[in-house]
Amino acid sequence: MALTNNIHQHHGLLSTPSNASSTKGSDLMVLKVASVLSTSYSDNDFRDAILLADQRAVGSNGKNRRQLRLDLLGEAIGCNGEIVGEMGLVAERLKLVRGVVERLNSRIQDMKRQIDSAHDRTTPALRGMASLFEQRMAIERKQEILAAIESYFIMTDDEVESLTSTMKPVDSTFFSNLQKAKRITLGCDILLGFESQTLGLELIDRTSVHVNMAFQKLYKWVQQEFKTLNLENPHVSPPMQQALRVLAERPSLFQNCLDLFAASRERSLSEAFHCALTGITPQGTEDASIRPIDLTAHDPLRYVGDMFAWVHSATVGEREALETLFAVGKEDMLHASTSSPNATLWNLSSDKASEGSDLKVLEALGQLMDRNFLPVVRILRQRVEQAIQSNEDVIPAYKISTLLSFYRTTFEKLLGAGSSLEECTGALEKVAKRQFRSLVRDNVLSVQGEFQQVPSNLEPPRFLQDAFKQLSAILQIYESSLSASADSESEIQGILSQAFDPFMSGCEEIAKPMTYPEGGIFLVNCKLAAAHCLASFESTTFRAHQIRDEIARDVRNLIDDQHAVFRRKSGLDALLKTLDDGEQVDVSQASVNQASQELDDFLPAALMDAMDRLKGLQDAEMAQEIVEQAAEKFCIDFERLEEFLANQKNDEDASNPDEGPSFSRTSAEIRVLLS
Repeated sequence: MALTNNIHQHHGLLSTPSNASSTKGSDLMVLKVASVLSTSYSDNDFRDAILLADQRAVGSNGKNRRQLRLDLLGEAIGCNGEIVGEMGLVAERLKLVRGVVERLNSRIQDMKRQIDSAHDRTTPALRGMASLFEQRMAIERKQEILAAIESYFIMTDDEVESLTSTMKPVDSTFFSNLQKAKRITLGCDILLGFESQTLGLELIDRTSVHVNMAFQKLYKWVQQEFKTLNLENPHVSPPMQQALRVLAERPSLFQNCLDLFAASRERSLSEAFHCALTGITPQGTEDASIRPIDLTAHDPLRYVGDMFAWVHSATVGEREALETLFAVGKEDMLHASTSSPNATLWNLSSDKASEGSDLKVLEALGQLMDRNFLPVVRILRQRVEQAIQSNEDVIPAYKISTLLSFYRTTFEKLLGAGSSLEECTGALEKVAKRQFRSLVRDNVLSVQGEFQQVPSNLEPPRFLQDAFKQLSAILQIYESSLSASADSESEIQGILSQAFDPFMSGCEEIAKPMTYPEGGIFLVNCKLAAAHCLASFESTTFRAHQIRDEIARDVRNLIDDQHAVFRRKSGLDALLKTLDDGEQVDVSQASVNQASQELDDFLPAALMDAMDRLKGLQDAEMAQEIVEQAAEKFCIDFERLEEFLANQKNDEDASNPDEGPSFSRTSAEIRVLLS
């Protein structure tokens, strides 16, 4: 089309009048050429026009170009005519479509009118159906609520009969129905919170009657079971365990059952203990399979030990039987927890009615154990007190008190503090300790006459040696008992004050009228024996150290005494006193010569005399050490005296140093003679 237009414009340019100005024509030609040249080949119209011109094989002369134009115009007119014909057919078809659409619209309007009419007729019915549907949903919700309430709050006739009828057994069905009844009672609190409380009150009244009758039935059943119960049988029926757990929620009924059970167990344990003591059964016959404690135990310690061994064994067996009966584990018994394998029997529900039942049962078990053993405790207390009072020996008395201390600790761990057995054993332990102290005092009084007797060889007296043997036996028993593990300082102090201090005080009384050094040697010998005895036991090492310190002080006194003897017998005491007093006096040759003579007489036998003087000391090394240290002090004194005389001679006459007082012995010679 662009090519046609360009050609048309070109031929128009050629047909312009000849009288047009050449300048204007030239400008138009330039514009035409510029327009053709400026058209891009990428233009679709321009490209189609060129392709069409090529297909027609149009030459470049004017005739061809004019014919091409005419041909194109003819083709355009033909095409337009065809289009007009087609459009007429389209118009005819559109008229047919319009008629169809008009008929469809008419029918649609009729259908709308029919629908509106039907809707007007059905609207009231639909509204009624919606109302009925809402009412049905409300009724269904009420039915669901009613069913839930009936399942939760209403008990069937069979369930009520299972709770109240004595013909029905006490089994798992009974406990589940009882649990449901208790749950209904607790759930009535919710109903009582509404404005209308009639339903809640009626349910509470009716259910409370059922629950009370169920507990009465359970109470009678438990009483019957207790009459035929055999605790020696380790297998207890689960219904019995559950019955005790549930009955614990009614303290009065539970306590009545326990009273009946306790009376039976008191009689049984009392008869068993009497049979163990005498070998006579409750029927009055002799049981040959039993060795009677009264006949086989010949000494008080064996007698007390056999009785407590039986009681301990019976206590363990009774506690295990009660734990099995009440479905309580060992940890529960001590810590009041429910972590034992049997705890599920005690946790039938988590409602508030059963809270604290475990603690009630555990407390009741402890009280039941005490009640069951009350007759045994009375017999045990009486017989043990008789055995303690009949004993007159110190060592068995202390062994009995230690044995009672062991069983007191055992019962405290087994039954807890405050139990009747623990209190009874503690009271008997105090009685045994009082008897032990009394026997020790009697022993001290019996040997007081020996306190005035002076041993000939200054060795520890016989009563002290016997006391140390007795003390060693007591300390050995103490350290092997449970008291040693507790490191009871007061216990050790009590033993020493009763079985040790009085005898040491007696030795001091013996030493008072004795001359020195015999009295000092006697005390050192006694203290050496005491230190040796106490050092053998770990619990009394502190006292052994104290006694060794006292021995060290006594040894220093003996050294000072022997030193004084050396000074006195050597004749140097007067001269040395002059030096000790610090007086500025001159020592004469006569006094020095006399002292020198006495010194010569003293030195040859000085050591032998000193050792003979300390021969009563049982520790020879200690005696030798005393003599050596006394001799060393004497040598030091002689050296001081020599130095004093040398200074005096130098002061008197420096021109004649050979003159002046001096000893015939030198300090080196004296050291050799006294070593």
